[in-house]
Amino acid sequence: MASTVDLDPFDLKILASLQEDASRTNQEIGTLIHLSASQVSRRRQRLETAGVIRRYRADLSPDHLGFGVIAFVGVTLDTHNNENSVRFHELTRSLDCVQEAYTMTGDMDYLLKVCVPDLKGLSKFINNDLLPHQAVENVRSSIAMETIKDENQLPLGKV
Repeated sequence: MASTVDLDPFDLKILASLQEDASRTNQEIGTLIHLSASQVSRRRQRLETAGVIRRYRADLSPDHLGFGVIAFVGVTLDTHNNENSVRFHELTRSLDCVQEAYTMTGDMDYLLKVCVPDLKGLSKFINNDLLPHQAVENVRSSIAMETIKDENQLPLGKV
């Protein structure tokens, strides 16, 4: 687990502002939180260097781009050993439709969040990519019927 970084209230305000809209300039953020653009720039650079800010990206609409199905896929490995884990991690990283992948406790080894155009795409992913893989024993999927919340923002007010 990564170590935490000492953050003061201005750092948290910068992070909250970027989390809300990563396209904001240092000047815009400075105006919002009452710091100069150069102070924001220095703090932002420190947060990037420390790994607190991992990347900047646009939040794209799956529906507008033809990705109508979001599914959560639980995977159980055939044999629990390092070699199988490495092979499965490599497979997961190579598949563009896998948005998120987690190692789990409980009755499944991995949970994948998958975004595909339609049910045929989900079937192809499961039957052509996952099930034939030598490391995989079992796959279970659940299809998201409706997205109720999709914020993907850390609760910085609770830090």
